[in-house]
Amino acid sequence: GGMPLWLLFVLWGGERAEGRGNPARGSYQLELQESVTVQEALCVHVPCKFSYPWLSFAAPHMSWFQKGADVSRDPPVATSKPNQKLHERTQGRFFLRGDPQSHDCSLDIMGVNMGDSGTYFFQMGTYSYLDNMLSLNVTALTHTPDILIPETLERGRPGNLTCSVPWACEQGTPPIFSWTSAALTALGPRTHLSSVLTLTPRPQDHGTNLACQVYFPAAGVTVERTSQLDVTYAPQNTAIRIFHGNRTALGTLQNTSSILIREGQPLRLRCTADSNPPAELSWFWGSPTLNATPICKSPILDLPQVGAEEEGDLTCQAQNSLGSQHVSLHLSVVCECGDPWGQAAWGLGRRGTTDPSPPSRRCPVAAPPLLLLGGRGAHQQQSWMDIPAGHPAPAEASPVSGENQELHYAFLRFPKLKPHEQRGINTEYSEIKIHK
Repeated sequence: GGMPLWLLFVLWGGERAEGRGNPARGSYQLELQESVTVQEALCVHVPCKFSYPWLSFAAPHMSWFQKGADVSRDPPVATSKPNQKLHERTQGRFFLRGDPQSHDCSLDIMGVNMGDSGTYFFQMGTYSYLDNMLSLNVTALTHTPDILIPETLERGRPGNLTCSVPWACEQGTPPIFSWTSAALTALGPRTHLSSVLTLTPRPQDHGTNLACQVYFPAAGVTVERTSQLDVTYAPQNTAIRIFHGNRTALGTLQNTSSILIREGQPLRLRCTADSNPPAELSWFWGSPTLNATPICKSPILDLPQVGAEEEGDLTCQAQNSLGSQHVSLHLSVVCECGDPWGQAAWGLGRRGTTDPSPPSRRCPVAAPPLLLLGGRGAHQQQSWMDIPAGHPAPAEASPVSGENQELHYAFLRFPKLKPHEQRGINTEYSEIKIHK
């Protein structure tokens, strides 16, 4: 940061090169950048050249002092003199590495902090170059770390992420790196200016944040960068949501189950899947084979009027470049009972007068327009009632005169048994009469 370091301001001493400890001489000259601006926590090299009239093999020592210092008793901020006590604030950070024989008075500063702002002057031997002083301006650090993430983070495959601060200086106290992530991680190797994190991505890590913090001890400054993880994975949690007409979802299936639906009723099925990249959703009759042609390539399958020809297995397949998953349901279509007995059996409101000779029908007892049955389609059982033509209904189902009787139905679902006890699922439908 700051202005170019070699934008030099030159003042030749001449008669103005009056310093402390020597009379004015034209040979006291200092070539120095007048002002330097640098961000905190960074390093800066300040070029400097000087002339001195009495350089010999045993050249005097060089030092830099902060403006206002008493050179006879105050410690310098940097010096070429061995074992010289230095200013506590600058010790280990300010360096005068130039060679007096080369007339090099350049100043190196590591881990600049806000307290370094100020004016400094150079001294050679006992002569202080007070006319040409260095003004150091320190500003807030605006740089942030770089996070390098592999182009693809695939589920279950470890990947290396690198956090680096290439704009920081290689010398000085190394920065401290910290990572924050909800993913499964382990620290890898590090260099002076970078840290590696090994991450084993999971589907739930997709879209989560990963942060890298870098602390610079010399300056007491912390910078941070946050990135969002993009994890790719095959479809999972594929499910079918069931809608009857315009109603809200009646249920969600993730295992093979059965739907018992009355003939002529509308049915909407919506398929969902969790995947990245997003899966293509397709519907098939039966199980999808390699060259099977889908019914449609859409998340939604609409059956406006379910008929007998729709009975059977329906499968939704979710597929992306990493794999596929499918879920199926069995569609059982039952007859439309158009007679009064059928209306009573289907539970279509209040029971009215009874036709003494309803036609023979085979209908589930009290079957509503749509029922969702659990399980995997095997050993499903429903209760059936045979009503022969010309015969009254059984006593337990016979009508009771009067308009104040309402007919209700109960749907009982028995959970699936444990594997060693599995005997299927038994679903019963029975009339419940309520007398008012």
